[in-house]
Amino acid sequence: MNGIRVTVWNEARHEKTNSDVQKVYPSGMHHAISEYLKAQGLAVRTATLDEPEHGLTEAVLRQTDVLTWWGHLAHDEVDDRIVDRVHQRVLEGMGLVVLHSGHFSKIFKRLMGTSCDLKWREAGERERIWVVDPSHPIAEGLGEYIEIPHEEMYGEHFDIPAPDTLVFVSWFQGGEIFRSGCCYQRGRGKIFYFRPGHETYPTYHNPEVLRVIHNAVRWTAQPGGPELRYGHRPNMLENINR
Repeated sequence: MNGIRVTVWNEARHEKTNSDVQKVYPSGMHHAISEYLKAQGLAVRTATLDEPEHGLTEAVLRQTDVLTWWGHLAHDEVDDRIVDRVHQRVLEGMGLVVLHSGHFSKIFKRLMGTSCDLKWREAGERERIWVVDPSHPIAEGLGEYIEIPHEEMYGEHFDIPAPDTLVFVSWFQGGEIFRSGCCYQRGRGKIFYFRPGHETYPTYHNPEVLRVIHNAVRWTAQPGGPELRYGHRPNMLENINR
C-alpha cells in the first residue's frame, strides 16, 4: 500500500511565534511528520492554515487518501466550508488521523458529535502509552508501551463517543490516565485519534510515535468495496411479475 497519498495538515502558528517551538521544530511539526512518512515510501504533501483554503482545496482532497490533522491556537479560524469539504471526504472514504490538540478541531468535534473536552496540565511529565490491543495493525512493531520522557498531560473524562476500538491508554506521572489511541468509522472513512504531540516537546521526533502515525495512515487509508448508493432506486433487481 505504498501508493497511499497523504496530506499532513498543521495549523503552523506556534512555529511562527514561539521560540521554544522553533528550536524543536525549525521547519514545523508538519515537516517532521511528513519527512518520516516520505521515508516510508508514501506520497506526502503538506498543508497549513494560512495557505489559501487552508491548503485543502477540492483538488487536493480528491488526491488525498489520508489526512493528518494538528491544530491548537486557531481552531476557530478554520473556515466552516473547508470543514464541510473534509467531512464529506471522510464520509466518502478518506482516512483521518487526528493528533494531540486536534481533539478540539471543528472536524473532529463534528465527526464525534460531542464536546471532545478533557482535563489537561502542562508540566513536562512522563507519559507511558500502553498498548491495550496488541493485535491491532496500528500497534504493529511496538513493544508493550511507548515511554515519552516529557509531555503535556491529558486526563479523563474525555468527552468522546466510546471508540469502536481502543488501541492505547496513557498513564501520566501525576497519576491520570487517558484513552489515547481511539479508532472510529464514519461513513466509509476510518478515523484514528492519537494523543501525544505537544508543540514544545520533541514528540514527533520519537521513532515509536512516528511508527504509530505511519501505522495509522496505513490503517485509515481508503477502503475497498463497492460504491455506496443512496436515495431512490429506479429499477428492481428481481422482476416481481415473474
